[in-house]
Amino acid sequence: MKALSTLSVLRLQLPRQARSISATSSPNAQAQTEQKRPKTGVLMLNMGGPQTTDEVGEYLLRIMTDRDMIQLPVQGTLGPYIAKRRTPDVMKKYSEIGGGSPILKWTKLQGDLLCKRLDAVSPQTAPHKPYVAFRYANPLTEKTLAELEQDGVQHTVVFSQYPQYSCATSGSSFNAIFTHYSNKSLPQGMSWSIIDRWGTNLKLAKVFADRIEGELKKFPEDVRDDAIILFSAHSLPLKAVNRGDPYPSEVGATVQLVMEQLGHCNPYSLVWQSKVGPLPWLAPFTDDAIKGYVKQGKKNFILVPIAFVNEHIETLHELDIEYCHDLVKELGDLNIKRAPAPNDHPLFIEAMADIVKSHLEGKTAVGPKFLTRCPHCVNSRCHSSKQWWKSICKLPSLQ
Repeated sequence: MKALSTLSVLRLQLPRQARSISATSSPNAQAQTEQKRPKTGVLMLNMGGPQTTDEVGEYLLRIMTDRDMIQLPVQGTLGPYIAKRRTPDVMKKYSEIGGGSPILKWTKLQGDLLCKRLDAVSPQTAPHKPYVAFRYANPLTEKTLAELEQDGVQHTVVFSQYPQYSCATSGSSFNAIFTHYSNKSLPQGMSWSIIDRWGTNLKLAKVFADRIEGELKKFPEDVRDDAIILFSAHSLPLKAVNRGDPYPSEVGATVQLVMEQLGHCNPYSLVWQSKVGPLPWLAPFTDDAIKGYVKQGKKNFILVPIAFVNEHIETLHELDIEYCHDLVKELGDLNIKRAPAPNDHPLFIEAMADIVKSHLEGKTAVGPKFLTRCPHCVNSRCHSSKQWWKSICKLPSLQ
């Protein structure tokens, strides 16, 4: 009895703030905590980019040592060497677009707008929370997965932000998640499903068409119909193409859908950018295509970043500076315009929300195309990864 009375006295002497601690464990507080807990996490995968020039070296090192992205002989030695050698030049490029990549800013904004819309159109899977998982820059995939676990997300939709699938981009990110959990248990109480490609989404095509129409209006009427639309996408080594990587055909499918939305109003071509190293890559390259058309007497062009959903180094520097500015200065009397990436276009946010909502309401947690390896794939890790994803993916119950 004496001990109990002593405890009572101590409780009375505690400050009000300290006494309120016990209240947080009340049933009502626990219910509020459970209500705030994300029911659905949308894990947005992308390559990422350094936010400052100081991060460029590590960013390049991660790329050059990732065998899903690029295969080099004695990669453990040659990869770091190439990364170190290229760092000063790449740092200069980032300094010319403001000192860092805006891809994180755009991805966060897209994720916030996406989940806000999902909360409205899919209340049965709400609340939704976006998570950004970059492959080569912060926030790195492993850190974001830890955040998902800490938040206690019930279902995670792994949503690749590359509309068209490539083993070097989407594939590398999916493999990274598989590797992360190879030596640790999956979080309890969390289910998974994946959206691996969406390049033929009709609203996505309409967004690109709208961006192009906006640029066409800037041309004088007498040359507007002659402007050549150059759909520019990141190139791929021919070795990967010959292995059966689906990326080129999927980019081409997006292009055709966009041109259908435009009523095939202008001449167009699919071209490729961002070649790295001496090996043969998918061509024609964007700058070479412009030069070739100039020799044919063409002067008016629109560059369209058809495989990118937000602005980053390859749009802001390669397209805007190297082509729209430097190439014009080199070749003379040219009119080159560049369509903006989807960014925060309202219809693009609708498109992403539709994709996620339809996925959650569908019957397929992981698509059969994703589970099928390239015809000439020799990557045993790719096989293990796909089998792992097949075993864990399951759509949430919407009852």
